[in-house]
Amino acid sequence: MRVICDAPGQTCNRLWTYVASVAQCIAENRSMMIIFYDWTIEDFPNLLHCPFIYFPLWHKWYLERSNGWNNYKGLTWKVTHDKRWDKIFKFLGFTKGWQTRTDTRYLQQTMPELQHIFRPKDEIMQKAETMIVRMRQKVDIVVGVHIRRGDYATWNDGRFFYKLEEYHQFMLRIQQLYKDKHVGFFISSNEDFSLDIFEGCYCQRFSKEPSGAILDLYTLSVCDRIIGPFSSYSRWASFIGEVPLCFLETREQQFTEQSFAKIVDYFHFENGKEILDW
Repeated sequence: MRVICDAPGQTCNRLWTYVASVAQCIAENRSMMIIFYDWTIEDFPNLLHCPFIYFPLWHKWYLERSNGWNNYKGLTWKVTHDKRWDKIFKFLGFTKGWQTRTDTRYLQQTMPELQHIFRPKDEIMQKAETMIVRMRQKVDIVVGVHIRRGDYATWNDGRFFYKLEEYHQFMLRIQQLYKDKHVGFFISSNEDFSLDIFEGCYCQRFSKEPSGAILDLYTLSVCDRIIGPFSSYSRWASFIGEVPLCFLETREQQFTEQSFAKIVDYFHFENGKEILDW
């Protein structure tokens, strides 16, 4: 049995720590255990209740009583930031899932099973699919725009931090690329701003929905194209939805159809382009 012992954290980072091991267990008919899970785990019922994946610390009755979730978070932070526990995990042969991102052996052959296991709960998918169906009634192609700012103002010295006006320019260039089609943009962002800033572009987004990050993530995964800065978030949407993605690398970036390709593993596009480990 493979045991994953990473600390919980940002959701998509956690999904990337699980996926190689899940694929291997499917291909080799093995089982696995995830000790520390992300707080969004209930949004993924097929993962939580998968017959060959075990979550030994998942006790809903405890987590939802009194201070259960905070106690769990405190426990996991202490354990996963303690060198003594690291030595114990290593001695027991446990795996840091983040280190399995280069294991691509079974990802493509198990993709249908992975898409089922990592499908979020029905109400999220229904909202995501309804949004895109509604947009397709007005446009020929839906481009998901992942707007990631916040911590990107300082991450990598702000190299991939773009103003909203710059995202607007990216969108106008996408419209020029597909000038023979009606283009719509699904906006994924945790910021509160008016879509009026994207003048001349037909845009839609969710507003204050439950499970917002997961809802946005899986709506991106059912778009026709995705653009956004380097992120495990849009990378996961491209991978699990098999949607061509283009990372926004410079403010002056121009687009061609060849700019887009599907993500096939954490470090590679389908066209062979390698992604640096930022």
